[in-house]
Amino acid sequence: MENTPLFTNDTIVFGVLMLSLGFIFYTESKGSGFWKKFYKIVPGLFMAYMIPALFTTLGIIAPEWTTTDAAGKITEHHSNLYYVSSRFLLPAALVLMTLSIDLKAVFNLGWRALVMFFTGTVGIVIGGPIAILIISMISPETVGGAGPDAVWRGLSTLAGSWIGGGANQTAMLEIYGYNQKLYGGMVFVDIVVANLWMAILLIGIGKSKKIDQWLNADTSSIEELKEKMSTFTESVKRNPSVTDMMIMAAIAFGTVSFAHFGSGYLSLFFSDFVASIASPTTRNIFTFLGSSFFWMISISTIIAVLLSFTKAKN
Repeated sequence: MENTPLFTNDTIVFGVLMLSLGFIFYTESKGSGFWKKFYKIVPGLFMAYMIPALFTTLGIIAPEWTTTDAAGKITEHHSNLYYVSSRFLLPAALVLMTLSIDLKAVFNLGWRALVMFFTGTVGIVIGGPIAILIISMISPETVGGAGPDAVWRGLSTLAGSWIGGGANQTAMLEIYGYNQKLYGGMVFVDIVVANLWMAILLIGIGKSKKIDQWLNADTSSIEELKEKMSTFTESVKRNPSVTDMMIMAAIAFGTVSFAHFGSGYLSLFFSDFVASIASPTTRNIFTFLGSSFFWMISISTIIAVLLSFTKAKN
């Protein structure tokens, strides 16, 4: 059955997607009127996922499709946009995001802040298996699935988002191979839960002093860090020149290039290592080590962290 979308040229599809994002950012920036009320209810991030999904449902664009010729031969076609965005733009975005992190200042917050951070991270990681265990007792079919449809693969994308944001969520989607047709459900859960939690945080901000007094919390180091980061941001703030843009592109995509180079060797080495593991269970746990995508993301992030200690951060 032929299901050719309206636009099959990746250049046109890319333009359609960019126009939709431009529309979302433009309308979200409106400080009054209908759009202000609209985005108070519907998050802009949700719209960034929803509009392309709507285009796909309506047959305007498609990640893959089939055509049938006069002889009845069926040919499968795939868009290369996802590959380009996940292999080039995603790691570049991670580099630029990580580059601005002041790890030294974070460590100076003291051991309590670090324990809180790692406790939150571990809580998110183990939350997935616990959630599957609980729901399996109530509704086993809900947490079923095999291969790319396995729910645990989808929950790994949620963990990636809640630990490190949307870029990491996409990285987990690629590494653990969750069914992209079901991915929209996980994005919906991510956005709904995040916004509910954001509402709680916003309510708490207004009562932060009372909460700190109740918990006997010393927030002086956090306030110092906020002041330091604000001062630093203002000190390097300027209208970017063409030279600034080219240097940023060089740092981002130069790092991505090196990451692709290194990931090829590391994934090959660890694929042989994982294959040599006797226990099937242990082998499945460490399968990701043979993924070139995993090593590409890891190398990009590590280099960006190292660069954050240099003047490249400016």
